[in-house]
Amino acid sequence: MFHIPLLRGGRPYRSLDVKPLRDFRTGETIAEISQANPGLIAKDLAGMRRLDLGIGELLEICRRAARLFAEADLPQSPDDYVRRLSVTCGLPETLCRFNMEKIRTVLDNMESVLAGLTRGLDLSVLDSGLGTQDGCRLSYLPQTDVFGAILPSNSPGVHTLWLPAPVLKVPVALKPGREEPWTPFRICQAFLAAGLPPAALGFYPSDHAGAAEILMRCGRSALFGDEATVRPWKGDARVQIHGPGWSKVLFGEDQGWEPHLDLLVTSIASNGGRSCLNASGVWIPGGGRELAEALAARLATIEALPLDHPEAGLAAFPRPQVAHHISDLIDRHLRVPGAVDLTAQIRGPRVAEVGGCTFLLPTLVWCEDPDHPLANTELLFPFASVVQVPRDEMLARIGPTLVATALTGDPRFQRELLDCPWIDRLNLGAIPTSRVSWDQPHEGNLFAHLYRQRAIQVAPHPLAPSPIALPSPGRGGTQVGELS
Repeated sequence: MFHIPLLRGGRPYRSLDVKPLRDFRTGETIAEISQANPGLIAKDLAGMRRLDLGIGELLEICRRAARLFAEADLPQSPDDYVRRLSVTCGLPETLCRFNMEKIRTVLDNMESVLAGLTRGLDLSVLDSGLGTQDGCRLSYLPQTDVFGAILPSNSPGVHTLWLPAPVLKVPVALKPGREEPWTPFRICQAFLAAGLPPAALGFYPSDHAGAAEILMRCGRSALFGDEATVRPWKGDARVQIHGPGWSKVLFGEDQGWEPHLDLLVTSIASNGGRSCLNASGVWIPGGGRELAEALAARLATIEALPLDHPEAGLAAFPRPQVAHHISDLIDRHLRVPGAVDLTAQIRGPRVAEVGGCTFLLPTLVWCEDPDHPLANTELLFPFASVVQVPRDEMLARIGPTLVATALTGDPRFQRELLDCPWIDRLNLGAIPTSRVSWDQPHEGNLFAHLYRQRAIQVAPHPLAPSPIALPSPGRGGTQVGELS
C-alpha cells in the first residue's frame, strides 16, 4: 500500500493516525496518508527558521526540481501520480497533465516569476539584507520565519502560488486538501531531490484544527477555500485570502460579441471550470440575449467523458451528493424571476453519470436582472451568467472580480477600468480570463506578503574622508573631501 507520510523538517514521519485515500469510482483504497495533530504541528512550527542559502543557489535548486517533478519517480512515477490524482480529485488525466506542465514551467522559470512579484528587484538584497537599485538604498525585512498554506483540492495548478516561498528563503508548512495531497507532496519530493534543505519543508495532512493551528502560528500564510471557509480570516492581515474569484468578461459599447465566442468558451470552461480564473460572468451593455443563446449552444456541446479519455475536459465530483446539491441550488435560484438556464433547453439534465463518475454539464444562465442571485455566482464547474447592463452602470455593479477581461477600445472606459478598485487583475483586450502571465503577480503578491520594505539610511564609513576643508598635499590651498 502506497503511504504518504508527514514531512517534519523534510523528514518522512508515519503517524499513528492514518486515513485511506480511495478511488471514488470504486471505493478501492489506493493509498494511506498520515495525519498530523495540532500539537505536533505547533511543535514543528516553533523550530522552523528562514533559509540561509543564496538566491542564486535556490533558483538553481528550483530549476532542478522542475525536471524532477515532471520526469522522476518521487517515489511514484509521473504516470502513477496522474492516475492517482485523477481518481481522488476527479480531474481528468488530460487536465492533470496540463497542470503538471504548468507547475514544471513555473519551477523552471522561477526567476521570471520573482521578477514579476518584485518588479525586477535585484534579489541579492535578500542575501545581504541591504542593496542599491537605481541609486537608492533598499532593505527588506522578512515578516515571518515560516509561510503556512491551507491548500484546496480543486486543481493542481493552484500550487504554483506558494512555490516562490522557499526560493524567497521562507520555509513552508503545507496542509494539503483532503482529496489532493498528491501534488504538494510530489513538489516537496522534487525540492528535496534537487537539494533544498529538508528543514524548509513541512507537510501536514490534517483536519480543520490542524489548519487553524498553521494559520494561528505562522506569521504569514495563505488560505484557499470557499466563501464560508475564508470569511473568518478576512480581517487578519497575516492571512492572504484565496477565495472565490468571480472573474468576468466585460464588453464595451464599441465591441460586438460574435468574434469573441471562442474566448468566452475558453474563459468559462478551461481546466474543467475549476479555477478561480474561470469566468463566471459575461457583462454586456446590449445584445445580451443573443450572446447568451450563442454561448449556450457552444457550451452545450461539451460532453462528460471518462477520466482517462484523451479528450476529456470536464471534472467529476468525487462526492456525487455535492454535484446534486449544486444543481439543486441553481434550480432553486432559477425559480426567482429574471433568469433562465439556456443550456438546459439544448442538452437536457445538468447532472450526468458517465464511467462511474458524476458530472455537472456546462451551464449558461441568461439574467435579465443584474440583481438576480445567479448574476454573480461562482460554482465548481463551467457555470456562467450573461448579464445585460448599461456600460455606465457596469463597473458599479460587478462587485469583487479577481480577473476582468475587458473587450473595448474606448479610452474612457479603459480609464474607468484602470481606476476600478474591484478588479484585481485586468486584461485589456482579447485575453481569456484563464490565461496567466507569469511575470505578473496573481491573486495577491506573495513577495509583498512575506517581506516589508523598510526605510534605511547608511552613514559614511568612519574612515571615509571628512567633508570639511583639508590641507592640500604639497600646496597651501585646501580641498574638499568626498563622502564614500
